[in-house]
Amino acid sequence: MFKRIESNVWAFDAEWVPDPVTGRALYELPADMPDSEVFAEIWRQNGATDEEPQPYLKAALCRVVSIAAVTRRRREDGTVDLKLVSLPRNPEDPLECTEAVILERFLRRVGERNPALVGFNSQNSDLPVFIQRAVANGVAAQSFCARPAKPWEGRDYFARDTDWNIDLMRLVGGWGKATPALAELAAACGIPGKLDNFHGGLVAETWLAGDLRRIVEYNECDALTTYLLWLRVAHFAGFLSAAEYETEQAGLRTLLTEKAQEPGNEYLGTYLEEWDRLRALVADQRAVAPDSAASADA
Repeated sequence: MFKRIESNVWAFDAEWVPDPVTGRALYELPADMPDSEVFAEIWRQNGATDEEPQPYLKAALCRVVSIAAVTRRRREDGTVDLKLVSLPRNPEDPLECTEAVILERFLRRVGERNPALVGFNSQNSDLPVFIQRAVANGVAAQSFCARPAKPWEGRDYFARDTDWNIDLMRLVGGWGKATPALAELAAACGIPGKLDNFHGGLVAETWLAGDLRRIVEYNECDALTTYLLWLRVAHFAGFLSAAEYETEQAGLRTLLTEKAQEPGNEYLGTYLEEWDRLRALVADQRAVAPDSAASADA
């Protein structure tokens, strides 16, 4: 369990697809082979089967296409400022959508602002992808990579047991099949997992279809889910009282309500509606009527 809540916290998530450039170079494929065929060959080379057509790939074979985060900054007066941010900012701008730009901007901002990073399977997945793909793209991230001389002297994103790199799956998970997926644990908590039946297995084909905006929307929803789960874990660990936990959730609700009113952000309104539905469902199903409780005691 983490030991405290830092004044600056970023709950983040990322999406990636097989990298066609690496695939052509590694497997000596023709330069003009369509990306869809390169994807298929990368998966085939890495053990694709009829049951698992898209096997999990090593980080070096992937291309980061989106990063999203809920940023939480606690001011000196104790109030909390929340933002929902994502890269690329404009999915229609080819320059913003390059992997190098996405990684450079994210890692530079992390290095400058020193947030505690919160993810789900982030220690074994997201951060290694960021690092390996930044190296592949020739990105310089000196401030992100800076490490203290001693563990207690400052933030360190490379140390595994640190409050600067919080992996919720590692904190609450078991081993093997006992480890929950983000959507599974979220559903148990009354938090939205997947909306409109969109899931990670659809990211590659959506990217091939050129619909990066849909991927960014999905990415932002996963970041929101990660943040809400972090709040719940923080409440579980005693860092937030029941009243503070409700206040934090109300703050996110206000953010979603305001952003959902902006053109193109209807999906955030859908997320909010699903959150309300699941909260009510879980609360109703787990409520115990007085008569039932009395019978149980008897």
